[in-house]
Amino acid sequence: MPLHRPDPAQETALAALVADIRACRLCRDEPTARAQLPHEPRPVLQVSATARLCLAGQAPGTRVHASGRPYTDPSGDRLRSWLGIGHDVFYDAGKVAVVPMGFCFPGLDAHGGDLPPRRECRLKWHDRLFALLPNLRLVLAIGGYSQRYHILDAGDRVTATVAAWRSILARSRAGNGPAILPLPHPSWRNNAWLRRNPWFDEQLVPALRSEVAALLAEV
Repeated sequence: MPLHRPDPAQETALAALVADIRACRLCRDEPTARAQLPHEPRPVLQVSATARLCLAGQAPGTRVHASGRPYTDPSGDRLRSWLGIGHDVFYDAGKVAVVPMGFCFPGLDAHGGDLPPRRECRLKWHDRLFALLPNLRLVLAIGGYSQRYHILDAGDRVTATVAAWRSILARSRAGNGPAILPLPHPSWRNNAWLRRNPWFDEQLVPALRSEVAALLAEV
């Protein structure tokens, strides 16, 4: 499918929205979802009006919060391996968008795990942001929070959603928006999940790499 050339007004609107997101302090100064964010916000995202692939994850972790760049951690290494692309393509905003459900590191729970993404982000920013990304052809919905936003009937069980990837991809491809492909989170915390579900590496990952390679070859 040919690239849709966004008009200058669209590009200006996107740039202004991204600037507003990067300056956002809502979860610290006016929290609505839960307690005040306990640290300085640092919104992390990567977008452009020409991006065709979107990585829609959960929220930055501690390393990404420190770097200010998405997926600068072992989860990013695993995700790039699943996609079959290197850092040069992954961080090319003209090709790849990264739009997590929470733009800021949400903090840690009592067990040292990341807290859920802040709901303020989704409610204030996501619909407006995706409306200004006209060239997205494939959204990778990574983890349950992203899947419940991007997939209409996604339930609470990530395994069931990811196992239905073929039907979700086909159904979304028949619609008006980008195709949707669900993935588990690439965190090391999911190592046991990957061992219990060998079909993911055997079937979904090769299909994912094929989809990504074909999509990026069009750019």
